[in-house]
Amino acid sequence: MSVKLGVPSKGRLMEKTFDWFGERGIALSRTGSDREYAGKVEGIEGVELVLLSAGEIPRELAAGRIHLGVTGTDLVREKLGQWEQQVEPLAELGFGHADLILAVPNAWVDVNSLDDLDAAAAAFRQTHRFRLRIATKYHRLVRDFLRDHGVADYQLVDSQGATEGTVKNETAEAVADITSTGDTLRANHLKILSDATILKSQATLFRSRMAAANDQERAVIKDLRKALALV
Repeated sequence: MSVKLGVPSKGRLMEKTFDWFGERGIALSRTGSDREYAGKVEGIEGVELVLLSAGEIPRELAAGRIHLGVTGTDLVREKLGQWEQQVEPLAELGFGHADLILAVPNAWVDVNSLDDLDAAAAAFRQTHRFRLRIATKYHRLVRDFLRDHGVADYQLVDSQGATEGTVKNETAEAVADITSTGDTLRANHLKILSDATILKSQATLFRSRMAAANDQERAVIKDLRKALALV
């Protein structure tokens, strides 16, 4: 048996995660070809590297199939209901920064805040006989945020890619999406509402509260936390 550490399987998130652990004396690396999701851990005994997509890691943590995992705050909070009962954040890693925001067309000159959006949504429904559409893949986070801020006359439409283009394509009137620079929003003539930053996300190391661990595995986790200065 070994402690399973889930890490994003490709791209900058994987590279930055490898760098973060490496700076703390734990070397993570892929083995085999880019098509093989195999890896190794050096610098500590009893830890197995599991390479997964960032989106799979919250599910695997919640299922108890991995003990530790690196993924975005946004993915954990979106995919896991009552996430605090299922995982524990151990460390924010300082990269993968992105904000989940709500944006509307620049042409909506009178809509700059959530109160404005609420009024515009009510007027939109009265005029068009259907609710204003917000395109997003973050249904849980957006729904909870709008409920807490009293916005009611809207509907969420699912968008798993090119969310910013949905307004131009007339499949939505507004968007809720992750942004790091805002460049894509500006390119699509969208503006972020002044009080509609739903979540500030970054890559985070989480511990599963659901994974079973024997004495030996608990000792390995303790040693790893000590090596990473997370005690």
